[in-house]
Amino acid sequence: QVQLVESGGGLVQPGGSLRLSCAASGSIFSINFMGWYRQVPGKQRDFVATITSGGSTNYADSVKGRFTISRDNAKNTVYLQMNSLKPEDTAVYYCNAFLRAPTHLNFRLYWGQGTQVTVSS
Repeated sequence: QVQLVESGGGLVQPGGSLRLSCAASGSIFSINFMGWYRQVPGKQRDFVATITSGGSTNYADSVKGRFTISRDNAKNTVYLQMNSLKPEDTAVYYCNAFLRAPTHLNFRLYWGQGTQVTVSS
C-alpha cells in the first residue's frame, strides 16, 4: 500500500514563507515525477509545480520566481518552498507521485490527502 502524506501547511501573512513536504511511503519500486497541485472550494485542482526523478522542474506561471520545488530521492520526499506568498495562494495543496509498486507492471498516479495553506493578515 502506497501512501503520500503532506505536512507544513498553515496560516501565514502576505509576503511570508512556508515549506511543504510530502513523503511517499509503502511498497515503492520506482518514482518518476512528483508534483504539487492546489485547489480552492468550488474550483478545479490547478497545477503548481512538478519535478522529475532527474531534477527537471516545471512551474505554473502564477508561482514562477516565488515557489521552488525540490526532492530527496533517497527519502521519496518532495518539497515546495513558497516565498512572497499572496492571499491568492490560499488553497488546499496536494502532492502527487507517478510511481510503480513492486507488484505492478505499470506506473500509477497517487495523491496525498492535502494540506491547507492560508495567506491572510
